[in-house]
Amino acid sequence: MSILKACIIAFGTYSKFPVPYFEWKEKDMKYSICFFPFVGVLLGAAEWLWFWICVNYGMGSLFKAAGAVIINILVTGGIHIDGYMDTMDALHSYQPVEKKLEILKDAHIGAFAVIMLSLLLLAYIGALPGIDFNNVPLFASTFVFSRILSGLSVVLFKGAKKGGMLYAFSSSAQKKVVCISLVMEFLFMAAGTIWIYKIKAVFVIVAMLIVFIYYRYKSYKEFGGITGDLAGWFLCLSEMVAVILCVFI
Repeated sequence: MSILKACIIAFGTYSKFPVPYFEWKEKDMKYSICFFPFVGVLLGAAEWLWFWICVNYGMGSLFKAAGAVIINILVTGGIHIDGYMDTMDALHSYQPVEKKLEILKDAHIGAFAVIMLSLLLLAYIGALPGIDFNNVPLFASTFVFSRILSGLSVVLFKGAKKGGMLYAFSSSAQKKVVCISLVMEFLFMAAGTIWIYKIKAVFVIVAMLIVFIYYRYKSYKEFGGITGDLAGWFLCLSEMVAVILCVFI
C-alpha cells in the first residue's frame, strides 16, 4: 500500500492527472521520487499520440508544435515552467546568494522570467515541427530521462535550503533505494533507446547528461545547492536541448 501511495504522491505533485486524495505522511514519501519518471512516460505517450494525430489528419506544423506545448502544460500543470521562470529571475538579478534564494520564493514575475520563457518557447515551438515522425518516440523518451536525472539530483545533490517541496521529498526519501531505482530506470531507458536509435540516442542522452552536470555546477555556484525551482529549471533546459537535437540528428 505504501508503494501505491508513493506513486499517487508523485503523480499528484508533478502532474495534473487525477489521483485519490489522502493525508500525506512522511513514510508514504520514501519512494515517491522513484515514480517521478512515470509522469514522463504519461507525458511522452500523450505527445506521441498528438504527433500521430497531426500526421494522420494533416495538421499544420505550427498547430502541431503549439499543441505539443499545450499538452506539456496540461499534463504537468506548468510546475516546472514556474521553477524555470523563478530561476531566470534569480540568476539575472546578479545578487548575493541569500537574495537570489529570496527571489526564488517571490510569487511575483519579473521581466527576465518573461523574456527567458519567451526564448524557451520560441526555441521549443521552432524546433518541434522539424522532428521526423520516426524520431517522435526518441523525443518522447526525453521526458522520462529528464525526470530520472531531476529525481537523482534530489537525492544526490546538496539542498540550498531547509524547507520547501524539494527538501520535503529529499529528507523523506529512502535515498539508497531511490537512487538505485532511478539508476536502473535510466539504464533500462538508455538501453532501449540506444538499441532502437543507435548513435542518435547516444547524442541525446549525452547532451542531457551535460546539462545535468551544468545544472549542478550552476546551482552550487549561484545558490549553494539546489531547490525545487532549480530542478524545474533543469528539466525545462534539458528538454529544450533534447528537442533541438531530435531535429538535427
